[in-house]
Amino acid sequence: MKYLLVALVACGLCASCQKKMVESEWIPAVPDYKDSTQWYITNRDAAADVFYIISTETGDYMLSTGETCHYADTHNDSLRAPLYGEMLGVDTLLSGRLNYYSPYYRQCSLQSFENDSVAAIRMPLALDDVRQAFAYYLAHYNHGRPFILAGFSQGAHIMMELLKEMNEDTFQRMIAAYAIGISVTETHPHIVAAKGADDTGVTICYNSVRDKDCVMRGWEKSNLAINPVNWRTDSTMATLITEPSPLLPVSEQKKDTMTIHLDTATGLLMVEGYTAKDYMLPLLGIEGNYHTREIWLYRQQLQENMELRANRFLQ
Repeated sequence: MKYLLVALVACGLCASCQKKMVESEWIPAVPDYKDSTQWYITNRDAAADVFYIISTETGDYMLSTGETCHYADTHNDSLRAPLYGEMLGVDTLLSGRLNYYSPYYRQCSLQSFENDSVAAIRMPLALDDVRQAFAYYLAHYNHGRPFILAGFSQGAHIMMELLKEMNEDTFQRMIAAYAIGISVTETHPHIVAAKGADDTGVTICYNSVRDKDCVMRGWEKSNLAINPVNWRTDSTMATLITEPSPLLPVSEQKKDTMTIHLDTATGLLMVEGYTAKDYMLPLLGIEGNYHTREIWLYRQQLQENMELRANRFLQ
């Protein structure tokens, strides 16, 4: 069947009753990771890999039955297109000379994150897809090489779960984990805060805003954060000079000169001097929150840093 109708149940307990929220939803067919069309892969014959989990590129859409679907359909070419766009973009901007693997998965729609309870119900499906993809990657594509684990936004949340679930042999081959555009508050032996530019086995995390009033709900504080411009965890200022928008040709843009520093009390990355107006995230965006630019602004620094940490690990 192309779609399955399932009942998703989230249960919460109170002192005297059990409260249930049941939602019937149409679910696209499961990705088969033995099928090469369920992957974006660039094999550069490198000694290390990047395994990247894409962010939310899917919105709610209507099926021919009139039902609304809240998950990406990895078998539908038109719905795959924005997922492919991010995979290609990140490969081009970040992976450099490293091998690159990114799975298609039934990610939750953007509308799912308007309500925390709804997101909590839907995210396990997306997580399970990527969990299966990562297991397939380790068994059939990785061949024992060290790897970088990376994700952005929804993908970063999923990445953190994979990080916590890793067995020790796999964790020992992880060069670093890049949790881009989220806050991290949980503790776990596999979650080790990066302290500089070239430590390995660590987690890199940051969340860019104009000021503290621009934070999206639930991301007010992170227990680990680093400045991706100077790779410091204190409040030392860094200067970033780059084109502000990925939506315009670089040749048509004037570069911004930004000052970037880490607010050590909250873990937020404070950005001054950013001029673009096309950064707002639909539905969830807040003026002064630069969530959609977390990769673009620091693309050069991230690519160089991934190569640096990989070389350090391989040495």
